[in-house]
Amino acid sequence: MPAPTAPLKPQPAAAAAAFPPAHAGQTTGGGDDNDDGGDFALEGMDMLPSDAAPPTTTSAETAAADDGDMDIDEESKPRFGPVANAESAAHVQTRKVPIPPHRMTPLKAAWPKLYTPLIEHLKLQVRMNPKHKRVELRTSRHTTDDGAIQKGEDFVRAFALGFDVDDAVALLRLDDLYIETFEIKDVKTLNGDHLARAIGRIAGKDGKTKFAIENASRTRVVLADSKIHILGGFQNIHIARESIVSLILGKPPGKVYNNLRTVSSRMKERF
Repeated sequence: MPAPTAPLKPQPAAAAAAFPPAHAGQTTGGGDDNDDGGDFALEGMDMLPSDAAPPTTTSAETAAADDGDMDIDEESKPRFGPVANAESAAHVQTRKVPIPPHRMTPLKAAWPKLYTPLIEHLKLQVRMNPKHKRVELRTSRHTTDDGAIQKGEDFVRAFALGFDVDDAVALLRLDDLYIETFEIKDVKTLNGDHLARAIGRIAGKDGKTKFAIENASRTRVVLADSKIHILGGFQNIHIARESIVSLILGKPPGKVYNNLRTVSSRMKERF
């Protein structure tokens, strides 16, 4: 065995002739399998006809190329163009709001004031169905807001619960208004005269207590037998509900008035 530092012997001419020089455009690999695969690929490319159609690009590749050329602002954030709202008009949505029998007469009397904001503001199609006692809403090609049908349903449902049209129309103009409903039995189980006295404490003489709660908490309250509906913001509903619960549990109205004065003064300082 020769030493590692010994000079290498020159290869004989026969061994050099065994490996012919590579032609232009061909590559050789490290093994026999790679050589065969490379020769096959090159031969296939050489056999392609001259009039072959160019390779086609798919839509995914085109989108990827478009993403590569995306407009980017100075903060390296992509800039997207406005989205057209054309698909929403094609899909028609329909809602049917049932009306209680005792609210059909007020509905007929206030119908012009009820459907006007639905048509002009929300661009909805609305009709009253007296036979089935319900109001039917439907989107049209003129509707631009995706949440218009839901706002219209909330507006009509608030009127069906007993709220005035002028109060319920605030649901169409403000996004942070809600309606909360609970029963007196959810707070305390009362029956007979005890239930009637609890309702009387909430309403007060000539509605004085109910008006005080509404003005102090900036809400609207509807007393429908043993059910109580409150319309307002989240924090305002909480204030009104606490006052009504105190009255149901038997707290004197005078103490409730004092608490409402304190709360209203704090709300004025906050705003």
